[in-house]
Amino acid sequence: MKFIISLLITGVVVALAAYIVPGAQVAGFGWAIVTGLVIGLVNAIVGGILRLFTFPLNWLTFGLVSFIITILMILLSDKLMGSKFDVDGFWTAALFAIVVALIDMLFARLFASRR
Repeated sequence: MKFIISLLITGVVVALAAYIVPGAQVAGFGWAIVTGLVIGLVNAIVGGILRLFTFPLNWLTFGLVSFIITILMILLSDKLMGSKFDVDGFWTAALFAIVVALIDMLFARLFASRR
């Protein structure tokens, strides 16, 4: 049950971020859920491997390399999703990543306060 709720929240977060960020589009709420799942899987698998190999550089740059890897994973998800999820470029993906992180943080605070 928690997984389904988490997927729905991820869909809302991706849909809101696509609505807020100019140059980022998602085909609908169902595709926002799929997009969130694809971004999560790509970030966990490919991003995890990249973070492992770039750990020393990531440590030296105070996490900037990790943020750039997240942006690259959003761009990879854009390529994998085809026309259902579209991000116009690197800077749009960067803004999308920031907006997703902020909305996710807001939702985490809202749902944590109701326990």
